[in-house]
Amino acid sequence: MGTKLYVGNLPYTTTEEQLSELFSKHGNVLSARVVTDKYTGRSRGFGFIEMSSPDEAQQAINSLDGAQMGGRALKVNEAKPQERREGSYGGGGGRGRREERW
Repeated sequence: MGTKLYVGNLPYTTTEEQLSELFSKHGNVLSARVVTDKYTGRSRGFGFIEMSSPDEAQQAINSLDGAQMGGRALKVNEAKPQERREGSYGGGGGRGRREERW
C-alpha cells in the first residue's frame, strides 16, 4: 500500500493524466484522481495522488508544495483519513419532524 497525498489549488482544467505526469517525476505513481462535482462534472480544484513509498511521497511534497501549475500555487501534503459523517440524510441540523402539541 502506498502513501496518499492531497493536492489542492489545482487549476480547474487539470486532468488526472496531467496530475500523474507531474508527480511521476518524483517517484512511482500508483493512482491519480481529480475530484469532480457530481452534478456538473467540473473539477473541484483538488485531487489525490498515491505514491508507492513514503520516501517518494515526501520527495513529491518537498518539490511540489508551493510549485506553480497553470498560474496557481499547489498545496501538497499527506492526505488525512476521511472523517466519518454523522446523519448523512441531507442535513437539517438535527431537526426532525415537529410534533404538534395541543
